[in-house]
Amino acid sequence: IGAMTGRPLPPPIADDEKRRGSHAIQVLRTYPARLRRYPFAPHGERSIAHAYRKAFARARALVYVEDQYFWSRPVSEMVARALRDNEQLRVIVLVPRYPDNDGASRVPSVLGRHDAVRACVTAGGPRFALYDLENHSGTPVYVHAKTVIVDDVWAIVGSDNLNRRSWSHDSELSIAVLDADQDRREPQDPAGLGDGARSFARDLRLRLWREHLDRNVGDDADLLNPREAFEAFRRQADMLAAWHRGGQSGPRPPGRVVPHQLTGVTRAKRAWASVLLRFLYDPDGRPWRDRVRRRL
Repeated sequence: IGAMTGRPLPPPIADDEKRRGSHAIQVLRTYPARLRRYPFAPHGERSIAHAYRKAFARARALVYVEDQYFWSRPVSEMVARALRDNEQLRVIVLVPRYPDNDGASRVPSVLGRHDAVRACVTAGGPRFALYDLENHSGTPVYVHAKTVIVDDVWAIVGSDNLNRRSWSHDSELSIAVLDADQDRREPQDPAGLGDGARSFARDLRLRLWREHLDRNVGDDADLLNPREAFEAFRRQADMLAAWHRGGQSGPRPPGRVVPHQLTGVTRAKRAWASVLLRFLYDPDGRPWRDRVRRRL
């Protein structure tokens, strides 16, 4: 606020050495390039997008995503490139079962997710998996999270969704965390790059997965190794989906995740929905010089 009004910001609070933890925190932002420029970001800011670009390029074993939308060409291109470049990489994405709008207004969002997922599946095949969430009564749970964990090393939580709108157009704030404490459980270095698994990122992923898979604390030995974890997640989701298809006969299998079913878009709807997606649902907030140069 002070930067917008011209008033100076208050002095920073003194660092308390005794309360300093082991986490390196990076504050990341998105601001659009506006005609009435922000004095602190005259060409906008896209540090959130830049962080994802670097993190996805370094991914080698497992990327886990919880996101409200998961659409946009820039997002799918990054994930698809990582899957193509690294044959051992696996990606799990958790999204809402249904969009947050209804009727014809949902078509652009359905189209955006459909195309993004198709690009990732084309690149990674069965190494890419998409799920949604329900409660124990079978009612879909709307995923509003914006959380990404890469190789149990790097984690980001904040307000940005994985789409061009959040990476260039809207005002967003996210926090990336790199924990100095290494997790000594095997595999100690899942990416094989010498980074080592970090306690915060791994514990965050395991805590989310235990909740989604109905696991107790300590019942996660098969969720540590990226390949085994990917298959365990898929196995439980498939069991729950099969139980639903079978008329819910017998005890309900544990877990709350099921494979997400994409909705197709007809050619006629695609013609108008693609325009709305590009300019209204997922607008580009980059300055024109970066759009022309195709810079993120």
